[in-house]
Amino acid sequence: GMGGVGKTTIAKAVYNDISYQFDGSSFLNNVRERSKDNALQLQQELLHGTLKGKSLKVSNMDEGIQMIKRSLCSKRVLVVFDDVDDLMQLENLAEEHSWFGPRSRIIITTRHKRFLTQYGVKESYEVQKLHDEEAIELFSLWAFPQNLPSEIYKNLSYRVVDYAKGSPSPSKSSA
Repeated sequence: GMGGVGKTTIAKAVYNDISYQFDGSSFLNNVRERSKDNALQLQQELLHGTLKGKSLKVSNMDEGIQMIKRSLCSKRVLVVFDDVDDLMQLENLAEEHSWFGPRSRIIITTRHKRFLTQYGVKESYEVQKLHDEEAIELFSLWAFPQNLPSEIYKNLSYRVVDYAKGSPSPSKSSA
């Protein structure tokens, strides 16, 4: 889905709701940006979270790949890869589904649906923009702690919602 529509928020809510059901879990946020400079750190975070806090020191990317494959292939894990935009970012963290144990769940948020097809994703969900009524309600709940804006703020509220064009996060609506 488009930037700011709520992909990360939804993924985080699902993660928080079901992560206790798994042997280990890891939410790797902002993979796109962090993989540029901290791909090794992402591997370590993945291992740390899915192995319930065990600290494994990873010296290089190849070693990290081998540790991930070896350590997680028999574990049922939940992993969220948030904001991925390049296949290589995933290949350094989870090149194949077989790297994870049976009944593991991998959630990927991205703006690029074609990327999910390349990776072999079986099921996808596209987050839709909010309709005007939903957008007004969400905006009002955050701005005024009530379902609808009072009459004095009604015009301004509708202008803000129109500016956001259905995105819950107006600052990202142009992305």
